[in-house]
Amino acid sequence: MGRARYDGLAEWFDREFATGARAVWPLEALTRLLGEGEGRLLDVGCGTGSFSAALAELGWRITGLDISEDQLRLARERGVDVVRGDAADLPFDDRSFDAAVSTWTHTDVDDVGAVLAELARVLRPDATFVYIGAHPCFVGPHSRFIGAQGVPELHPGYRSTGRYFQGPAISAEGLRAKVGATHLPLSSFLQAFLDAGFSLERIEEDAQGEYPHLLALRLRR
Repeated sequence: MGRARYDGLAEWFDREFATGARAVWPLEALTRLLGEGEGRLLDVGCGTGSFSAALAELGWRITGLDISEDQLRLARERGVDVVRGDAADLPFDDRSFDAAVSTWTHTDVDDVGAVLAELARVLRPDATFVYIGAHPCFVGPHSRFIGAQGVPELHPGYRSTGRYFQGPAISAEGLRAKVGATHLPLSSFLQAFLDAGFSLERIEEDAQGEYPHLLALRLRR
């Protein structure tokens, strides 16, 4: 698979995003929208495993998947059962999971449609899928919203799709300067879930500031 984008950044990412203040709302939304369960749960793009470990406390049997061996090293240290693999080509049988979660994934993968199609394949009918990621309206190549503080400063580029590494949205010290990001407008983002066969049950925006920078979705297979 070669070197993943997050290899060499695991400790920094774990400290800045997977734990601490930035992780509070995503984890709260994940646990609330998912709820307790006893079946198999797949965490796609599990990263350092901090959320996987917390969700295991709800009763789920967690399998974490990520392409970054460096991130998975920390997930294993947290006791998470992990598999290294490509989210667009999941190494699991059809209908083998009872639920799934994923956080921040659509801005990291090159083809979110392929990832969602694979997720739909490995989930059992009526399975719950909770997704949390960057708000496409206020996070992207068109929006300077550093640290999700204050009011976003909007620029041309909202309707652009694909991966970006530079522009007014990029902070030299931030995550996207290190690994880049993929942007989809809101309609394309939501349509990707519907095209994969999911039905949308609930959508929430975080309320941590004047403008949201995160969206939470609960979907049904």
